[in-house]
Amino acid sequence: MNDPSTIIQLLLHGNRLKQTPRTGWALRGIPSPESVAAHSYGVAFAALTLAQVIDTEIDLGKLLALALLHDLPEGTSSDIPAPSWRYMPPGVKESIEQSIMDEILDEEPQNSMLEELWDQWQEGSSTEAKLVDDADKIDRYLQAVVYETQTGNRTLAEFWENPAQFNFPQAQAIYQELKSRRPSP
Repeated sequence: MNDPSTIIQLLLHGNRLKQTPRTGWALRGIPSPESVAAHSYGVAFAALTLAQVIDTEIDLGKLLALALLHDLPEGTSSDIPAPSWRYMPPGVKESIEQSIMDEILDEEPQNSMLEELWDQWQEGSSTEAKLVDDADKIDRYLQAVVYETQTGNRTLAEFWENPAQFNFPQAQAIYQELKSRRPSP
């Protein structure tokens, strides 16, 4: 990855996330929803925070790299909200994301580190990937509470009806606390 042009292409792809809105929020009437890049920051910060409270040793570099990479394909696919994925056969979402990542990373053989991290994320094969999975959910629930509080929007109840499964009990406890902070209907 020594070619500046290749590096710029990868950076431009990541830059698209700044302009890619989280469409699930927009579909639920949230004006000016956060971007995918803002969400990725929230996931990275949540992961960093969760790493301090779990009883497992964490590679912070890997953790933060996974948090930054986890939604990179959305620079191409856009943010397709979860309800849409429910109507697709199992594995389609993962296949689409993998195809996009292959396209992004196959341009340069030196991207093997990013490919390895992506594989860990997709497979949930490391403690760090599992923690990012929990952080991804925590950031979504945190953002839902923020939107409900700021806008009075009551169309977000569906986020709370089927709670996510967490990998770490500390993340589950944070979810329960977030749920208790929701504004009353």
